[in-house]
Amino acid sequence: MTENSFSAQDSRWAAHQGRVAVVTGAARGLGAAIARGLARRGATVVAVDLSAPEQTSKEIQEAGGTCVPLVADVSDPAAVRALHDAVLAACGPADILVDNAGIAGMAPLADVDFAHWRRVLSTNLDSQFLMSTAFAADMRERGWGRIVNMSSSAIYTNTTDMTPYLASKAGILGLTSGLANDLAPFGITVNAVSPAFTRTPLIDETVADGAMPADIDSLLATEQAIKRRATPEDIVGTVLFLTGEDSAFVTAKFIAADGGYRGKSQCTGLKVGGEAILRSALTGRLERTLLLLDVLTDDRQRGAADGSGEVGTGP
Repeated sequence: MTENSFSAQDSRWAAHQGRVAVVTGAARGLGAAIARGLARRGATVVAVDLSAPEQTSKEIQEAGGTCVPLVADVSDPAAVRALHDAVLAACGPADILVDNAGIAGMAPLADVDFAHWRRVLSTNLDSQFLMSTAFAADMRERGWGRIVNMSSSAIYTNTTDMTPYLASKAGILGLTSGLANDLAPFGITVNAVSPAFTRTPLIDETVADGAMPADIDSLLATEQAIKRRATPEDIVGTVLFLTGEDSAFVTAKFIAADGGYRGKSQCTGLKVGGEAILRSALTGRLERTLLLLDVLTDDRQRGAADGSGEVGTGP
């Protein structure tokens, strides 16, 4: 038995045993790692990508797991419908969906035309809507499902030349919230994971092209509590938790698997609200931060109405 084999010990805590899991963008990088992780936990994995994810399938099967590689453009409605039917025919209805397919599409804003904008938004955001709505139908019928949408910690950074990418990844959070609320009555949870800058072929190629700084690792060391770039395996555990039974009461959440990133832009626009808002934002307490901002807005409106101009600090 090789070091990478799915051992008998794994089967004792195979929380995904008997589940069918569809992973997009699974030919390499993070998607391939997620596919391997789900297979290790006992799931039958459907690995999907624009090019056949044969290497991912081979690695899983050689380690004793089950993987069906399929090719599909998940940004195309007709292709997604065909993919759904192919999964149903090959494996039965999907229990788990991990929407991981995405592109960076970095370019100076002056060079971003509408076709570029649509290509990034279609690949990163439209695909998650199409996949989620297609596969959630079967989950609804059976009263159980897990959907994980991959976003990005880049939306919290002062990153330039990434407007379409950032818009798409921020949009995923809104999509996740909407889907989670609509699908909760049917036993389906929907969450988003925002990874840090991860050591994947996509990021490495972007650095090599000069679209990201070559010293990205040293930059991250000053912004993260964990002083290194993430590996795909660092992210997999979060996805496994969100796709298993232990996360049954977790939905509509945005989980940052980012090594304790504390970029400056997380503080932008919050100084006026006082220390309480800043503290809430930095500790990731999104709900409290939004509440404090609402209180601040109400106080401003009252101050303007009575002419006092005074603004409270909130609870």
